[in-house]
Amino acid sequence: MDDARSRPHSSETHAMEANAVEANAVEDWQRILGVLADRRSCRDFDGTQMDRELLAEIVRDGMQAPSSCNQQQWHFVIVDDRDLLQRCHDISGGNHHFAECSALIYLCFQKGWTHGNFSVVQSVAGACYHMMLSAHLRGYDTIWNAGIGDNKALAELFGVPPIFEITGALAIGRAKPSAPAMKAPRRPFEEVHSWNGFARPAHTVYPVKPAKAYPYFEITNPSNPFAVWDPRGWSWAQLGDFRGYAVWAKSPLAGVYVSRRQGEATAAELDLLPDLKAGAKVAELMPWGGTYSAEIRRRLDPGVDFHLAELSQGNLTFILERLKREGFALDHTHGDRIDGPTLPYADGSLDAVILPQVLEQMPQPQKVLDEVRRVLKPGGAVIASVRNLDSDYGDHWSEVESLGCIPNQGPFTPLSAETVRGWMAARFTPEVEQGIGTAVSQDATIVTDDNRTGCRLYAGRWRVA
Repeated sequence: MDDARSRPHSSETHAMEANAVEANAVEDWQRILGVLADRRSCRDFDGTQMDRELLAEIVRDGMQAPSSCNQQQWHFVIVDDRDLLQRCHDISGGNHHFAECSALIYLCFQKGWTHGNFSVVQSVAGACYHMMLSAHLRGYDTIWNAGIGDNKALAELFGVPPIFEITGALAIGRAKPSAPAMKAPRRPFEEVHSWNGFARPAHTVYPVKPAKAYPYFEITNPSNPFAVWDPRGWSWAQLGDFRGYAVWAKSPLAGVYVSRRQGEATAAELDLLPDLKAGAKVAELMPWGGTYSAEIRRRLDPGVDFHLAELSQGNLTFILERLKREGFALDHTHGDRIDGPTLPYADGSLDAVILPQVLEQMPQPQKVLDEVRRVLKPGGAVIASVRNLDSDYGDHWSEVESLGCIPNQGPFTPLSAETVRGWMAARFTPEVEQGIGTAVSQDATIVTDDNRTGCRLYAGRWRVA
């Protein structure tokens, strides 16, 4: 039987079809797609009020998105009252832009219909993105948020019936003039598509524990039985890939990614920095988000050359932008890419190396310490801290944290303070050793006696003989 569907197209047929499609295309489609591709997420709004009719038009535009079985089982709660926005901020756990945006649009759906393959969730997501593009074309900024906080508290606040689910919120408004004009990086197209079968570069597929199946509903943020927390189960390339994209979960604003668990501990760690004069050369290894980087730069003489040695160029871009927003000039700050344990510095060229809570994130920490010794000058200092497995925090990590999904910073496993102490003693001369924090979190008590190896953090400063 002559089946036209099975016959290959001739070049003449293909040309005729292409001409027919082009005849129906929107004349300015390339420019329009370019404008849409310029949309970026905003977390720094100016708080100006938006006209309600305009907000309604944007939500109405979202209704033009497709929905599963055309049931349109969505509902959108538009919040523009300033007191309610502040309450939404509080429930979210601190998303500052919830209080600063012009409006939040909570995305809801009725449970029970078109649940297969999350099709009802896909429908709401499509509507949300349609709203984002509508707002973008009108000159407004947006960000979609899954991290909205306690759903029950929100349902009570807005009177959402229990048969409806709140799945996220769309923040909308105008960006502050000082907001980062940066779009988070997109993966190379070659990494995320394949023809007639699944094929993907190995470094973009993250490790999981071997299993016959990975049931979706067995994996949640606080419980993921398949997560590989030990960085020795990851390649350096996988770590760099993970860190380079996950860091953009937030915009590179001043003060982001500051740990509440740390409390005053960061200051205690960085009090170990030696006195370094202008012209000295210092490297921080594997920074993430710039939390330590900003505080280190603040403490260093402006003339000290500060190097950030990081696995991902995307992460370096994020950190350098954040440092600018923290008010630092970057003329003596440098971003250096690394691919693994080998450091891109000449023998005996650095005055100090800083490793703040990163040895526990490395597949080969001892090889990195060998490299640190190689690149330090005689008398050069290494300042290091680690999350201590032999502590109350170590117990908490083992019993609670490690049962969940890997955090955006990447996989880590706390190290025994005694083990790290031995590693350092084999390569360097100890100058200061101390424990920081006797409680699971926030406490920054400094312990210098034999109990220092039982604190949340083990930290110190060592020298090259």
